Amino acid sequence: MTSTNNHSTDLVNIRDLLPEDIPILPLVIRPIFPNILTPIAFTGENFLEAIKDAEENYNGFIGLVFVKDIDDNDYFNSTLYDVGTVVKINKVTSISQDSVQAIVFGIERFKKKKVLPDTPRLCWKVKYNRETADSSIELKAYMLAIMTSLKEIFEVNPILKEELKLLVSQASYDHPSIFIDFVSSMLKAEAKDLQELLEEFNIVNRSQRLLTMLKKELEISQLQAKISKQIEDKVSKQQKEYFLREQLKLIKQELGLEKDEKSAVTDKILDKIKHIHLSAEAEKIVNEQLEKLSLLDQGSPEYHVARTYIESIVELPWGVFSKDRLDIKKAKNILDRDHYGLEDIKNSILEFVSTVIKTGNVNGSILCLVGPPGVGKTSIGKSIAESLNRKFYRFSVGGMVDEAEIKGHRRTYIGAMPGKIIQALKLVQTSNPVIMIDEIDKIGNSFRGDPASALLEVLDPEQNKDFLDHYLDIRYDLSKILFVTTANQLDTIPRPLLDRMEIIHLSGYILEEKLQIAQKYLIPHQLKAHALDSKEITISKNALKFIIDKYAREAGVRTLDKCIRKIMRKVNLKIAEGNVEKVRINENNVEAYLGTPLFTTEELYQNEIPGVTLGLAWTSMGGATLYIEAASISNKESGLKLTGQLGDVMKESAEIAYSYIRSLLAKDISLPIEVKEFFDKNKVHLHVPEGATPKDGPSAGITMALALYSLATDTPIRKGLAMTGELTLTGKVLPIGGVREKTIAARRVGIFELILPKDNKKDFDKLPDFLKTGLTVNYVDYFTDVIKYAVKK
Repeated sequence: MTSTNNHSTDLVNIRDLLPEDIPILPLVIRPIFPNILTPIAFTGENFLEAIKDAEENYNGFIGLVFVKDIDDNDYFNSTLYDVGTVVKINKVTSISQDSVQAIVFGIERFKKKKVLPDTPRLCWKVKYNRETADSSIELKAYMLAIMTSLKEIFEVNPILKEELKLLVSQASYDHPSIFIDFVSSMLKAEAKDLQELLEEFNIVNRSQRLLTMLKKELEISQLQAKISKQIEDKVSKQQKEYFLREQLKLIKQELGLEKDEKSAVTDKILDKIKHIHLSAEAEKIVNEQLEKLSLLDQGSPEYHVARTYIESIVELPWGVFSKDRLDIKKAKNILDRDHYGLEDIKNSILEFVSTVIKTGNVNGSILCLVGPPGVGKTSIGKSIAESLNRKFYRFSVGGMVDEAEIKGHRRTYIGAMPGKIIQALKLVQTSNPVIMIDEIDKIGNSFRGDPASALLEVLDPEQNKDFLDHYLDIRYDLSKILFVTTANQLDTIPRPLLDRMEIIHLSGYILEEKLQIAQKYLIPHQLKAHALDSKEITISKNALKFIIDKYAREAGVRTLDKCIRKIMRKVNLKIAEGNVEKVRINENNVEAYLGTPLFTTEELYQNEIPGVTLGLAWTSMGGATLYIEAASISNKESGLKLTGQLGDVMKESAEIAYSYIRSLLAKDISLPIEVKEFFDKNKVHLHVPEGATPKDGPSAGITMALALYSLATDTPIRKGLAMTGELTLTGKVLPIGGVREKTIAARRVGIFELILPKDNKKDFDKLPDFLKTGLTVNYVDYFTDVIKYAVKK
């Protein structure tokens, strides 16, 4: 304790010599506390001059102040805090042209009074904080708490232990400020927090702040120690397990119980080769790769590339074929079991299947099932596979823009893999599966290649005997595979691809067909999916008709299936809540389960109005009815205005109809003069309702022309009549496509009289009887025939 008293006496003597005006040096890293011997280092001519000036003119005293906002160009222009520490330069340890190192001793805190003007360097007039001895009980309590916290830190942070151990042993209650400043200087806290500690002149408050910071330091040290221990334990465990596994592996190898990994991989590959029939090309490449594999180190990246490549080759079903089912009756039963109606489609498929059974190969045929969504294209593909007793694999090319998806990646790329076709064969493990390529009409194109062109090699029977995948780089025979593709429309399929496919059109279903499908397939399936039975829920026939007519008018049955699913979920909720034990769905309570009907009626007009006609259209979603409206505006300038988001072809049809009807009326001498001059004195507006829906196609030609004729002659068109046909400038009615879809659309909305082009009679005659029953069809060759059947006399 004597040394402490002498040290304190020296400090008192030094403090008496402290000048009020002192030079200032900015500190960048952290502030310096009083009563501490500290090394400092500065770089720069200004700092060097300031140290020399302090030694020569200020008895070695200089003020050190922490920077608040630094100026990187000139540290002396930085914004400084107002409180710093005055130090005495004990010794300059090193000095060079632009840097200086010294050992300084912190004497006292000071606070800036003002910046001295007209001085060669930064100088302040300061006020010192003259601390006196404080022996209050509160301060002693804080000192004791600080020492306790330090001891706790020792336990978890050995680095600080030796530095602070001596300090704790020599701590004195007579000079608490020295002890507190020393502890503060050892903290690893933020520089801003240390500056706040320096600025606290009241020693009790300073003790309180220090204790808070020590508690925070203790928490950080404890957390750091916990994390370090967890990592150390984990690493130790992994190292132990690794050494044990390596020892076990060596012991097994010595005893002959296990081979090394490389030998095991090679033996596995050789065993697979025995069970397949590699082509000569494939066998040569596999042998070369196995020899290469034996020379490579297991840790080499090239080893794993070579191993993956060999395994990709030998995992393919070389020469493995499933045996076709030679029973056409069984095939027919499967199609009848899975699909209602579609008799013409089933017959086409059975003809195809029978040929495959007879010849033993697919004869280069690729089926393309075309139709609106929800009509069963994908499920037909599954039925074909089951009929032939072949494995089934499906993938979609909708939106595909990379040809590598079809033909594989080059092995030079990281993460290279074979194309979809080779992946399919690897998965099904047979060389003659049924592969369905979905959404072929939505295939994309980009800078990464043209997948549609890549499919040509896959689907072309003249090329796919020697299909070359980029990854395998070995020819593989795809000719035994039965490819089935699906599409919603043919327009967007590239022509060379379309030429290689046999098209089978699947039209939509009428109400009666949907009713049977719901009763035989959809309801049983949803009952099983929702764990219900017929004792808990019944859906009446009239309720199903109501659902089909008011909620699910689309060509397919997907929306109908969703409606049934929604009803099942609501019934499950009612049963779970204990409200009911059995639910009966009828026409009167359907809305309670499905909400407001989506469709009211497609018959917009209850009365016959001149200028309004009903046409039939084909869309990718199936057939649809299409109203066309014509109105006149008295105007000196004649002309035609079109609205309803019409495509280019439909606009041309409208212009042809307009020109033809003007010509027809002008030549008809039996008509009154006001009718003959109608188009000269009126501007005509032709509109197709549902203007948000794009429409295109030539088959609305006679419908538009009839609307214009009806408007000009002020004669309404007979109710319950729909029509379709392309019109030429001479009034000739040309044939159209989609007769089946358009007929279904007419029946769906209760239209039973049609006008069709004369050349489409053969198409209508091919329709199944249930579609033709009850329909009256008028065949027309010229537009004058249309007038005869359509205009109300």
